[in-house]
Amino acid sequence: MDLKFGADKIDLNNLSAIGDSAPDLLVWAAPVMFFFVLIEYLVSRYQGRHSYDKKETIGSTLVGIGNVGIGVALKAMMFYLFVIVYNFIPWRMEFSWWTFLPCYVIFDLCSYGAHNISHRMRFLWATHVAHHSGEHFNLTISFRLSWVQYVKIFFFLPVALVGFHPIIIFLANQIGILFQFWVHTEYIGKLHPWIEYLLVTPSNHRVHHGSQEKYLNKNYGATFIIWDRIFGTYQVEEEQVVFGITKNIERKQDPIHINFHEYADIIRDIRSASGMKEKLFFIFGDPGDIWKYKKEKEMKLLAPGDLKDNTNQAAIIEMESGPDQKIKMKRSLGNH
Repeated sequence: MDLKFGADKIDLNNLSAIGDSAPDLLVWAAPVMFFFVLIEYLVSRYQGRHSYDKKETIGSTLVGIGNVGIGVALKAMMFYLFVIVYNFIPWRMEFSWWTFLPCYVIFDLCSYGAHNISHRMRFLWATHVAHHSGEHFNLTISFRLSWVQYVKIFFFLPVALVGFHPIIIFLANQIGILFQFWVHTEYIGKLHPWIEYLLVTPSNHRVHHGSQEKYLNKNYGATFIIWDRIFGTYQVEEEQVVFGITKNIERKQDPIHINFHEYADIIRDIRSASGMKEKLFFIFGDPGDIWKYKKEKEMKLLAPGDLKDNTNQAAIIEMESGPDQKIKMKRSLGNH
């Protein structure tokens, strides 16, 4: 393998021709993906399992079609950005197919970082919550990729700064997305321990979609689960996973609502905020911290008379401490 640095710059006047050589694998793979969705659906119907919900399936499909369309439309702009970076750095790598492997590993590490922070900053959580809004875990959940997720492209600039050719980067991105298709199913159990240790599997990824406290903010890996083991965010699948988000959406088939309902909530919170500090908190704070803050604020507004003074009575209060989390907490009233 002859690793050549200092490759020639890409001619911006010939950009469209070079961009056309980066195939749209997602478009080509769509018929195959829909075929396996059909197989899973028919098997679930035959077995009497409730793996699919009509409205959710419609919503997932429409979100997926919209995401692919937006991706194709933005392809030229994103490719241009990576070309600009490629031309700027002096250690450009020659276009070589073997560079795909290190590029894919580094790209996957960047995916881990982007995914992690998307669960910990509300503004970015709003670009990701669409993927978690399905209450039934099946292959169509892989279609639920937010229409605004492309704002996170800056997380992948380090891949470009290493010097990989833009076409190699685009292929790594698309193959990474295609890899994640098969992990969204309940029909595949745990695989060989070595596979479970190194790669994202259906078992590992079911944990990520779980709403139980032990499963929250775990298993962010896209292809390699090893990143979660290294950075302490790994959780093995133990108890049956409960899927969905804490406040599940009602308009399950509406792709606009699926993509933008969290932004509507952010706007409402900003309008009700008492100052700039609180406004910024509602935008950039941790989703779990924001929920607890809002819940505590609601409790303070309750008049003392609204709570029954009964030491033997327990109230069930539902609180969210994370974007996917629901905790039921019993509290004895009138005996603090």
